[in-house]
Amino acid sequence: MRSLLLFAGLSLLLAACKPPTPPPVQPGLAEYFQPQPAAMQTGGVTMIPIHTPRGDFRVWTKRFGNNPKIKVLLLHGGPGCTHEYFEAFESFLPQEGIEFIYYDQLGSAYADQPTDTSLWVLPRFVEEVEQVRVALGLDRDNFYLLGHSWGGILAMQYALQYQDHLKGLIISNMMASCPKYGEYAEQVLSKQMDPAVLAEIQALEAKGDFANPRYMALLMPNFYEKHILYRPTAEWPDAVNRTFAKLNQQVYVQMQGPSEFGIAGNLEKWDVSAELPKIKVPTLVIGATHDTMDPAYMQWMSTQLPNGRFLLCPDGGHMCMWDDQAHYFPGLVAFLRE
Repeated sequence: MRSLLLFAGLSLLLAACKPPTPPPVQPGLAEYFQPQPAAMQTGGVTMIPIHTPRGDFRVWTKRFGNNPKIKVLLLHGGPGCTHEYFEAFESFLPQEGIEFIYYDQLGSAYADQPTDTSLWVLPRFVEEVEQVRVALGLDRDNFYLLGHSWGGILAMQYALQYQDHLKGLIISNMMASCPKYGEYAEQVLSKQMDPAVLAEIQALEAKGDFANPRYMALLMPNFYEKHILYRPTAEWPDAVNRTFAKLNQQVYVQMQGPSEFGIAGNLEKWDVSAELPKIKVPTLVIGATHDTMDPAYMQWMSTQLPNGRFLLCPDGGHMCMWDDQAHYFPGLVAFLRE
């Protein structure tokens, strides 16, 4: 009996001296980083041909990870911005095994940049997204569409036309009505500014002097830092700065208009508020307290969607995937997981 006790004690001592057992590898991790079968590996980049009434072009996509059940196509804002400001997703989605796909829309960054202004209309962009979906092999068993800002307009319009191909929809920081956004900018956002600063901005806009360096010098501390990315511009991440440096002004001005206070381009009257009940797929609406978009209106949007839910980022602005990551990504991941 004594020898048995000694043996048991020795076994416990040896067990205590062993290095700790490493945590198990996340199931599917090897599969997540498995490259696509191809003669030449491209780091996930695919140039996709796009057919338009004005000819054929190519857009740029990059796949990150591999998950047959969850594939998130990211629609950037602008219009005319780039995929780069989505790079924060790389710090949160891979460890969850969630596949996501960067995508530069026609006219943006690594995509072709034609100058025919007839291309910059919403219906053509919707058909572009559908061509991208087909080329990437996305379908209702795995296809999640996340649209941020202008990308949210595009995502809503796509869902109204092609929701049979969707598994889920995420509307990030975009209202379903450009006129309502204009009202919010005029009645709420502008009222938060120093009256003297607002008067000077409005005087420059009245003269159409948007290229005046003074215009951006006024907007940066008084609008961008308070509502676009809720941090001093000195703290803005490199990915965001790269995005703004590459903004296609032709696309942006034609569709959004030159002013930041409301939309004056060809999206000026876009409004699908009454059509939200037609979107039946599970939909997450993401708003932020300091956003350019009215968070109360966005919460209302979620109640109009038959399978809608709302996520508020209380510490964030328009780019709350950066300035309120503590709320943005857990909420997004929970939605995708469900």
